[in-house]
Amino acid sequence: MKVSALRDLDDSQLELTLEETKRQLFRLRLQSETERLEAPSEIIKAKRTVARILTLQRERQITRQQTVS
Repeated sequence: MKVSALRDLDDSQLELTLEETKRQLFRLRLQSETERLEAPSEIIKAKRTVARILTLQRERQITRQQTVS
């Protein structure tokens, strides 16, 4: 997923997307171990998506803290 698409999601949708992507990453790793994975690049894409979501969540957390202070 692109960052612009992730930024359009609210916090709950972002959390759901994170959980779904983590499950997908788990399935991809399992397939990789059983040697049935057709596209190894999917693991890299899933890892990057997880990192992007975590980064956006942290940015939003920092922004909320700054507005409260």
